[in-house]
Parts: sequence; C-alpha cells; structure tokens
Amino acid sequence: MLISKEWLESYIDINQPVNVLAERITRTGIEVDDIIDYTEDIKNLVVGYITAIAPHPNADKLNVCTVDIGESEPVQIVCGAPNVDKGQTVIVATVGGRLPGGIKIKRAKLRGERSEGMICSLQEIGIAENVVPKAFENGIFVFPEAVAPGTNALDALYLNDQVMEFDLTPNRADALSMIGTAYETAALYNTTMTKPQSTTETATSSISDQLSVTIDATDHVPYYSARAVVDVTIAPSPIWMQARLMKAGIRPINNVVDISNYVLLEYGQPLHMFDKDQIGSDSIVVRHANHQETMNTLDDQQRQLQSSDLVITNGQEPIAIAGVMGGDFSEVTAETKNVVIEGAIFDPVSIRHTSRRLNLRSEASSRFEKGIATEFVDEAVDRACYLLATYANGTVLADRVAAGDLGSFVTPIEITVAKVNNTIGFNLTVEDIESIFVQLGFETHSDGDTIKVLVPSRRKDITIKEDLIEEIARIYGYDEIPSTLPVFDQVTSGELTDNQAKARQIKATLEGAGLSQAINYSLISKERAQDFTLEKHNTIDLLMPMSEAHATLRQSLIPHLIDAVAYNVARKNDDVRLYELGRVFFGNEEGELPDEVEYLSGILTGDYVVNQWQGKKEAIDFFIAKGFVDRIAEVLDLSFAYEATEIDGLHPGRTAHVYLNDQVVGFIGELHPNVEKDYDLKQTYVFELNYDKLMAVAVGYINYEPIPRFPGVTRDIALVINRDLPSAKLLDTIKQNGGDIFQNAQVFDVYQGEHVAEDEKSVAIRINYLDTADTLTDDKVNAVHDNILEALVAQGATVR
Repeated sequence: MLISKEWLESYIDINQPVNVLAERITRTGIEVDDIIDYTEDIKNLVVGYITAIAPHPNADKLNVCTVDIGESEPVQIVCGAPNVDKGQTVIVATVGGRLPGGIKIKRAKLRGERSEGMICSLQEIGIAENVVPKAFENGIFVFPEAVAPGTNALDALYLNDQVMEFDLTPNRADALSMIGTAYETAALYNTTMTKPQSTTETATSSISDQLSVTIDATDHVPYYSARAVVDVTIAPSPIWMQARLMKAGIRPINNVVDISNYVLLEYGQPLHMFDKDQIGSDSIVVRHANHQETMNTLDDQQRQLQSSDLVITNGQEPIAIAGVMGGDFSEVTAETKNVVIEGAIFDPVSIRHTSRRLNLRSEASSRFEKGIATEFVDEAVDRACYLLATYANGTVLADRVAAGDLGSFVTPIEITVAKVNNTIGFNLTVEDIESIFVQLGFETHSDGDTIKVLVPSRRKDITIKEDLIEEIARIYGYDEIPSTLPVFDQVTSGELTDNQAKARQIKATLEGAGLSQAINYSLISKERAQDFTLEKHNTIDLLMPMSEAHATLRQSLIPHLIDAVAYNVARKNDDVRLYELGRVFFGNEEGELPDEVEYLSGILTGDYVVNQWQGKKEAIDFFIAKGFVDRIAEVLDLSFAYEATEIDGLHPGRTAHVYLNDQVVGFIGELHPNVEKDYDLKQTYVFELNYDKLMAVAVGYINYEPIPRFPGVTRDIALVINRDLPSAKLLDTIKQNGGDIFQNAQVFDVYQGEHVAEDEKSVAIRINYLDTADTLTDDKVNAVHDNILEALVAQGATVR
C-alpha cells in the first residue's frame, strides 16, 4: 500500500517529517518498506503558459514556443512533444534547474534556435510511465485547468510530497485504506481524525422506482446495495485526484472511473460502477455462476466460470464477476450518462478462489479476500455519490436499493486491568487503558476493573482479549515495556537429547571415515518417488508443484543421492562418498496425516583408498559398504545381521537386507548395472537404514569386564557347503554350540573352483576360544570343538 503524506494530512494534522512518521509507524507494527520523495533531485520546476508557437525553421518535428513562466519577460523554449500547442498550461524546468536522473537544465541552441528551459512530461519529473494518463503518455503534461504562471509546479501537481510504502502483514487489512491509516496515525499521535464529506443533496425521484436488487447466493453474499447518479458528464478528473491516484500507483482514466478508484483507496471498500443504460434490465441479481458459463471481462478476455464463482447479473446474463472484475458491455465509457454504484460484502474465500483460478488479481479482489469493514460499505457508496455530484455534475437519486444485512459494526470484547498488566508488565489504570482505546477510535465501557471494548469492523484482526492487549502494548509503546533480568531460582542446564547426541556421533563417524553429508530436497518426481523402497505406501503429491521433478514427497533418500553422484562424476570427480540423514514420507488412507520417518542413507563409488606414492588403489566394493553399516551399529552399540535378498534397482547377487532383532531395518547393495548405465556410473554401492527404528532400540549401560589373565586358543576349520547356504548360518551354528569358552568366529577365506563341485564352496573359519576364569586344556577345547563340528555336519557341511 502506497500512502501519500499529502493525502493523509487531509484527514489529520501530523506536522512531522516523513522519516519521523515512518519510524513511528514502523515501531508500532506496520513496516514502512520505502519512502518515495517526489521532490528529490528536482529544482526550479514551475508552471508555464504557452503564449505562442511556431514550427522550427530547421527541424520538422520541433516547435519554438514562447512561454510565460511568471517572470518579467516570456522565454523561448524548443519542444519536440507531438501534443504541444498554444494556450496550454504546462510544466517547465527553467535554466539552472534539475530533474531526476541528474539532468541539468542549461541554455542551449537546438538546430540554431535558442532554448531557455524544458517543457516536461510527467515521466521526466519522476512519475512512472504505467500510471501516466493515456492522453499524456507520449507527450508533455497539460494542466486540465488554469494555473498562474510561475507557480511551483510540484505544488500545482500535488507532488510536493513523500509517499510511504507499507509492507503489510495479512492481518492489517485496515491499513489498505487511507482512512484506516489515518485512524492508526491519529492513535499514534493522540489527535483527532476528520472523515471526508459523504452527504449530498438528492433528487426527489428514488432509485427504487428504477432498479431492484436480489441475492440468490445468500450463503456467500451477506449484503448488496446500489445507488444511482444520473446525467453525469464524463471528463478528466480534477488534478488533485489524478495526482493522488498516480502516487498510489493507479492510472487516471476519467472522472467517473477515477472516483471509483479514489474511494477504493480512501475507504478500502471496492466499488463497481455500471453504465445504467447498458445493464440490460431494471433488476440486479447476485447468484452463483452456472457451470461452464462464460462472460467477457473488462480486459477483453472471455472467462469460463464455475459454479463456485459469484456473479452479478441483470437477471439473465452476468455483467460482472463479483469482487474481481466487471463485464465489458456494462463498463463506463465516454458516452455514459447514468451510473449505478455497487457496494457489497462478498465471501473472502470465494473471491480468493475465483481470483486465483482466473489469475485475475486486482485492487478490489485483494481487499475482498482479506475482509472489508462493514461500517464503511454504505458510507463509501455515499462518498462516491458526493464526488460524482461535485466533479461529474451528476444528480444523485434518493435512497438506495439493498438486499441482505450488514450485521453489527462492532465486536464486544472484555478485558481486565489485572490481565493487561500481568501480561505485558505495565502498571496501567482503567483510565490509561480507556484512553488508548479512545485514541484508536474504539468505544469503551468500564465496570470497576473490567473494561468492555467495542471493536469496530475495520479492525478485523482484533477478535480476542489478547489482541486488545497487543494493541495496548503497541500504542503505549513497546519501548516502554520494563526490562527485567531472568529469575535463576530453578535453572536446568541445556543438553542434547539422546537422539541428537547419537546423530552427532554418527555424523562424526561417517565423516571421519571419508563420507560427506548431502542435503537434498524432500520433493522428487512421481515416477521416482517409490524407487528403492522396502514397503509400498501411498505417495503424497503436491497440489501446485514447482515442477514435475519436484511434485511428490520422497519415500527413499537414494534417488537424490544417485543424482548427486552422477552430477559429480560428470564433472570428473570419480571418487564420491556421500551420506544423508533426512526424512521420508509415507501416505496413509484419505483424511489421515502421512507418516514422517527419518532415514540414514549412503552412496559410494570409485576408489576408497588411493596411495599414489605406493602405486596402490582399493576400489569400493560390497564389503566396504557393509563396513560403514557395521561401524554405525558399533557406534550405537547395536548388532546387525545380514541376509541376501533382491530389491528393484539393485544388483540381484550383491544385495542384502539389514536385520536388527529379527526385523528388517534397511539394506545394502550395488546399483543394478542398468541403473549404473543410465547414470553413466561405474560400480556404485548404496545403503539405507530406518534411523527411527535404530533410535527406538533401548541400549543399556556398558558393562566392563576385566582383561583376561589366561591365554586363548584358536582353531581353524575348512568346510565344504552348498553355494546357496550363507556363511552367516555357519557362524550362527558355531556360536550356538560354542558353550562358555566360545569367544568369536570369523570367515577368513571362501574358495570356489577346481577340486570343489560346481554347486559347492569351501569356507575357512577361524574360531577363538577363551576361558576368563581358568587355563584352557585340550580336553575342554576338543569337547566343545567336536560339538561344533557335529552341529555343522548336521547342517550339511563337510569337514575338509
């Protein structure tokens, strides 16, 4: 919202520099984003009157003008504007003057003719081109009425002014109007605000004899009214109105249209003016649009409507989309004589949906979307009638036709002095609090410690007592809130949660092992959303995605990690090791919230160890990837088990499930060769763990044991088994039959080839025995060892 200080001062006497006013407003909750000073960089700008004009003798497109600028003698100025003519009152930058952009005005000769000054367009003095009246868009500006030559042009144009640009939050819709801003400013400076005149004489004939109003969509249109002004004269609006509209960012059109826009900015109440003779009937009906109904709007576009849209009709066809834009055939034109002024309340949600669906954002729709002040609806229409009668020579018909009900203009809210003081730390009395609300223009009634505040409809952001307390703090001054030190009677030291501490530990471990952390979008394309998932869940799609590549919430971290590796490899960074700790999202049944689950994933490709000075390299393989997962288990004091499996997108012979307490918590594997080919990758390994499941396992205290005093015994065995039997099964069997002296067992060799059948393999296992209480004897070890061998043979193994 652009707030002109000159316009604001027509309602309230401020008498403060604009920077002081802006600072005061900002400190009370409405941020002033910028100040536009129309006097900046301008010097010696006066009003001139062209007394004579002649073609330039040496240039076809130039004219030599004799201009009265209020001095003893007129000056000669060469001008190339196509619309320059004798008898015009214009803007003149005199010799020695300055214009925005650092332009200095000097005496000059143009094609041999003396020029002492410059006749200016509005653009040349700092007005944006998109708000300049169409008649002067490509030429100089001509005053619509006489102004004394030599008058300060900025004063004559109402541009001796500064404009504040408000950066409003959605709740402060009241500041989307000049009157709402005037109420706010009056409260800040504890002064009175004068509202503009809105009453005018009316004709004896009543509008009710010529027009009727009906609301069919009563659920979305609480109130609709109309007044009529007849015999208007279409002409340019007065210069002060044009200037205020331009400073607010709106292009002046003609007096009738300008008055509609002016009242919109003044009251924050959108109005619509219909050409009464073009409506097509003597009745206005407000209803929902018919499905697939069409109409042409003021921007010459045919709009297809839906049943959720609200339309203003002549009883048959739409003449306007309610709260958004009018129709083309009932718009005000140069031939318009009789005008119907609409004032209404529309459902904010309905207007917002229609505006967004049609991509029609307007000053009117932006205000209807936020809710308008019911107290200003009829008053704004009356103000428009007054202005039409004054500046368009119209005759206002008596009365108004209306349907529906405006409802209450105030909302009663009760607060107590104790509640206010306890909340914000002030020591205010009933009188102090009431005076603040009087400053804001709120009516109050007190009963002892309780104050009943009647909040006007223009402040729709105030609905509960806490809102009133905020207003008290805001107007009394946030700087006045007493500062106190915190009470340290009971202080709890800050510390990390168990999950946070473990997460830091895991990150430090993985980064210490050479992995870098990746942070990716939670959004992915719908086609890839379920890649590498262990369980199938419903996907969660965005209603308005940024792109197809970011349309669905991810269910695995692997796809984005693959993208990151492919990006690096394509740029000659062949050795990539990444991990990510992030959330995935699983959809549930309709109406249920999705599940958010934290995952820990990693991806590795290229060489893991490169010792160039020794000429050694170690390429990443399955067991290096498994080593990272084992390290995670070690850090968390967990025990993982692994079992070969097949997962879409992974190599069928190099993939394993990760088990924790007989529950699948993730997987390790190599990307399928086809996937590697698609992304132009070499052998690439990935792992993914359900981090929430890992965190759900309670880990007890660490029990330390003394270092054993007795030596252990090691026995190696070689077994021939079926190739399909996992080596882990043999280790489980050994552990189950190892008795008290079994310490650990590990596979140190696997052989497949000559002297071994094609469907078999030879596995070498080293078993460590240890007795912490006594020295081991061969008999004791042999007894346990033989028991293990028997169990292995029973499992189908042959001892070599």
